[in-house]
Amino acid sequence: MANKRKVIVLVCDGMADEPVEGLGGKTPLEAARTPRLDGLVRAGRVGLARTIPDGFTPASDVGNLAIFGYDPKTHYAGRAPLEAANLGVDLKPGEVVFRCNLVTADGDRLVDYCAGQVASEEAQGLIAQLDKQVGSENLRFYPGNKYRHLAVFRDLRETDNLLATVCQPPHDFSGWRMSEHHPKGPASERLQQVMEAARRVLEEQEINQVRIDLGENPANAIWLWGQGCRMQLPTFSERWGVTGSVISAVDLIKGAGRLAGLKVVEVPGATGSYDTNYAGKAAAAIEAIRTQDFVFVHLEAADQAGHNGHLREKLSAIESFDRRIVGPILESVDLKQVRVLAIPDHGTPVEKRVHTADPVPYVIAGEGIAPSGGTAYSEPAAKAAGGPVVEAHTLLPRLMTESSL
Repeated sequence: MANKRKVIVLVCDGMADEPVEGLGGKTPLEAARTPRLDGLVRAGRVGLARTIPDGFTPASDVGNLAIFGYDPKTHYAGRAPLEAANLGVDLKPGEVVFRCNLVTADGDRLVDYCAGQVASEEAQGLIAQLDKQVGSENLRFYPGNKYRHLAVFRDLRETDNLLATVCQPPHDFSGWRMSEHHPKGPASERLQQVMEAARRVLEEQEINQVRIDLGENPANAIWLWGQGCRMQLPTFSERWGVTGSVISAVDLIKGAGRLAGLKVVEVPGATGSYDTNYAGKAAAAIEAIRTQDFVFVHLEAADQAGHNGHLREKLSAIESFDRRIVGPILESVDLKQVRVLAIPDHGTPVEKRVHTADPVPYVIAGEGIAPSGGTAYSEPAAKAAGGPVVEAHTLLPRLMTESSL
């Protein structure tokens, strides 16, 4: 590409929200202290973007795929295939991969969609037992990170039925009856049989008794969802002739990066939760943009807080993103030579505790982007800016290729 330029994308997962009565009718973004994001608005432009196209379930896979510059209507093939790409699970044609959450169940109630953020070391042993006792020639379990794992169905006679079955993500009904949210469709009975068999195995595992004794939520069940088949994406090198890196603790983000031909930077202490290594992620991004054309930085904590209904934690996550990610990165670059996009992939309102598909606020600033007179970064400020709602998948291509915006 003749006019190749450097671009930094900063994603605070689930940061967008709705007015909260306890904040005097403000959204968490309005109430949080975000001077660096506000400074980006003053230097550039704020607006609203549609990360979730009409007809799509509001989810991080769809939203982040759009932010990476891929139209979900063309490229989306499910969440689990993105995670498989990062974990090195080589899917054969016709095989169907599911996200396999370790969860906490009490009778028919889903107590915790992430099993108390079970440690990866503990989870790997549990997944190994599932693969040994529940797995077969046509079903394999693969360990991932913390509560996020994979199950691959290999019987090609099941492919169409598995893909056609509707599965709800467990973070959408935590605290509710599981039987009301069972898979629905032609392979529902098969999936339910697997989940029931897995529960019998997990409830017998010593580590879960230890977790109960310690007052921690046991990983005593699984939930299958987010299925799809192997997917491919045109790479950033093919599209724009650029090199780049992705920095995240979440397998689906890293998998999307790998499929896009980007380098995945592993940051020690990056957890995908409240205690993630903010400083390490910022330092990795600063180092990456020195030698590459593109860096994508993803933070998960605000989404976790939204799902858990933790208003204080969500405010803290937003402020940490602003202070510990946006701040150091902006201090290290010259906006006359770099373009920056900051955006959430969707909303996760603390009072609803589920994802929403509403347009989200974005801010762009940097080389060739004229200030539009805005002063604050929030949902109301983005709406008040008055511009059209843009399709999120168009933002990155424009930042990469257009000389002025």
